[in-house]
Amino acid sequence: MPSDGILLQCTDLRKTFTLREREIRVLDGVNLSVARGETVVITGRTGAGKSTLLALLGGLDRPTAGTVALGGRNMEALSNEELAQLRRTQIGIVFQSHNLLPSWTARENVEAALLHTGTPAARRRERAKALLSELGLGDRMERLPAELSVGQQQLVAIARALANEPALLLADEPTGDVDPESAQEIIRLLASPVKERGAALVVATHGAFPLDAADRVLYLKDGALVPPEAAGPRG
Repeated sequence: MPSDGILLQCTDLRKTFTLREREIRVLDGVNLSVARGETVVITGRTGAGKSTLLALLGGLDRPTAGTVALGGRNMEALSNEELAQLRRTQIGIVFQSHNLLPSWTARENVEAALLHTGTPAARRRERAKALLSELGLGDRMERLPAELSVGQQQLVAIARALANEPALLLADEPTGDVDPESAQEIIRLLASPVKERGAALVVATHGAFPLDAADRVLYLKDGALVPPEAAGPRG
């Protein structure tokens, strides 16, 4: 790992999409360094590109230009299979839409994060049950996502992201669909690996996540990250 403690580094990150023969520039020169043990919150208007940025940081999509490196490994240089292995072993992602498998129980959805990591079946089950119990879903772990409330589905997604004990946690509106008590538990669980293992946490939010839980807060505006005080009127 880099000697300066930087876990995640992205440089001049750009992402454009083409819609009806028109180029849409979502990210336009994003620069970000996240150290081990650091929590960074990225805020900004809806549609500013926060989810797009998280997808690039997590290796779910490739940038139009620029680089993303995790632990000194440049993601652009990795094959799709190498990227998938990196995600399975080092990255945990909480999606805004949860992305749970509808025909799998809550426990099975959490275990899914460990399926291709070489973790024995008994250990996968034990880890999933422990996480779901800690989130108050011990009596619902054998239910399908459709049998859970939206907030409970979010808790399952949190447990799945934590299952592989990732070095990097990425969370897209992790407290947006839950009650205040559950939100506090989510914040505690997301912060635990940061404090205990020196993991890094990057949260994207438009305001549902408490900013005082962050070491740094950045604002995504016009495709770039700026300090909140430099963002100007947000409307």
